[in-house]
Order: sequence, then C-alpha cells, then structure tokens
Amino acid sequence: MVSGNYTTTSGFILLGYSNLTNLQGLLFMVFLIIYMVILIGNGVIVLVTVLDSALHTPMYFFLRNLSFVEICYASITLPKMVANCLAEDRKISFIGCAAQMYFLLLLGGTECFLLAAMAFDRYIAICNPLHYTLIVNHRVCASVVAWSWLVNILVHCGQTYLVFSLPFCESHEINHFFCDIPPLLELSCVDTFRNKIAVFIAALLFVITPFFFIVISYIKIVHTIMKMHSAQSRCKAFSTCSSHLTVVTLFYGSAMIAYLKPKSRGSMDTDKLLSLIYTIMTPMFNPFIYSLRNKEVKIALRKILGGK
Repeated sequence: MVSGNYTTTSGFILLGYSNLTNLQGLLFMVFLIIYMVILIGNGVIVLVTVLDSALHTPMYFFLRNLSFVEICYASITLPKMVANCLAEDRKISFIGCAAQMYFLLLLGGTECFLLAAMAFDRYIAICNPLHYTLIVNHRVCASVVAWSWLVNILVHCGQTYLVFSLPFCESHEINHFFCDIPPLLELSCVDTFRNKIAVFIAALLFVITPFFFIVISYIKIVHTIMKMHSAQSRCKAFSTCSSHLTVVTLFYGSAMIAYLKPKSRGSMDTDKLLSLIYTIMTPMFNPFIYSLRNKEVKIALRKILGGK
C-alpha cells in the first residue's frame, strides 16, 4: 500500500530512449520537426476541406475528421516526448498519465472507426454508385462520426479505470515514450489477468472488428473492379483506394502487432518502435499519401491561396 500510494502521488517516469544519452539532441530535433509536419499537413487538410465547397463530400468529410484526430493523437504524445529529450526529469503525474492513456485509447479507437467508415464510403461509391448519395448522405456521415466518438468516450473510461485502480508496487519507471496499457500492467504487483482480458476484448471491438469490416469491403470492391470492362476504369477505381489502404496498413498493422502479440520482458523495445509508427509516422504521412497529392485538394489549395 505504501508503494502504491507513492506512485499515485509522485507519478511515473517515462524512460523512452533515455539510454541513448548521446542522441537526445538529435531525437529532440527529429520529434519536433515531425510534430510540426503533422500539425501543418493535417491542419491544411482540415482547412481546405472546410473552406472549399467542392470538397464538401462524404469522403472529404471523413478525411477532415481523420486529420483532426491525427492532430489530437500526436499532440497527446509528441510535446512530452520532445520535452523529455532535453529534461533530466522525465516524470509525468499520476493524473497526467491516466489522462494521456485515456485520450490515446479514445483517439485510437475513433481512428479505427473512421478508417472503417472511409472503406464503406469507397465500397458504396464503387459497388453501388447509383445509390451513393442516398446511402452516404450528410446525416449518415455525421451520425457515424458522432457514434464513433461517443462509444469510445464511454468504453475507454472503464478501461482507464481498470488500469489505474491497480496497485503499482514495483518500479514507477515506464519503459515507453508515453503511458500505455502494456508497460503500465508490468508495474503492477497483483495479477493483471482481468486487465489483459479487457485489453483483448477492447482490441477485438475497436481494432479487429473495424479491420475485418475494411477487409470485407475491399474484397467486394476488388470483385466489382475486376468485372469492369475498361482497363482505364479499373485503374481509376484502384487509385481511389490505394491511399486509404496504405494508411490502413501502417496504422492497423503496427497497432495489432503491438497489442495482440504475446508479451515478454524483451518485447518492450519492439513495442516502442511499433508505437512510433501508429502514433507518429501514420499522422505524419497521412496528408501526403492520402490528400496532398490528390488533384482535387491541390486545386482547392491553389484557389484558397489565390492562385490559378
């Protein structure tokens, strides 16, 4: 109880890559540049899709929400990571750690649902184009986004409570860049089987289920595209899906490996590397692989900047 109370009042220490003492300055610059790229790139997507009426379509509505989530997702972790590269004290308070983990789970789950919604949008656009405007209307899109947020807000309150109601009786050093469930469970001095089951169930609901929905959507999309007679039509249809598939592969691939693979003491370094992909690299590359090379976005951006 004494050790648990100490952790509650004093908080935790985020180790990150603190063992690489000679590279802290370099990591500071890298993380800072990545954060600025994420803010600018995704901020441009949000701004352009709001200001240009030609982009007020379901696909760009979901993309705008995804970019907003990416900005929030990076802002939960990167500022602290940047500060820790130069700080001797890498401490985060107990409440701050709980809040960071809660918002990471909330935003990660919401992103999974948004990626599934974008796959559904492509499925209807390609497989049922005549009924597209009827099925994927503004009310449906707004409802999907609202429910994505609401479900994650409610469920991850319970997930966070389960973790932070544990007694942390060992070290208060978290072998990670941010407060995440697996490294926190390692600090508990009691059996965490119930928590691991809860994590697995949450992963099934918020990661695996949307992923299978995306897979099924793309199976039907590919089936429809292969029946098209024109090679040009097939290439055009595939090109509208390639960027989304790239984002899905980066985000889902790293997240599923990190959360669903068997845990061991030696796996934490791998988990840290994987976490960089779905918390940092995906938000950074998202504007480039999904939107900034998109012709419609480029035209809208030139219009806003006053170009031809």
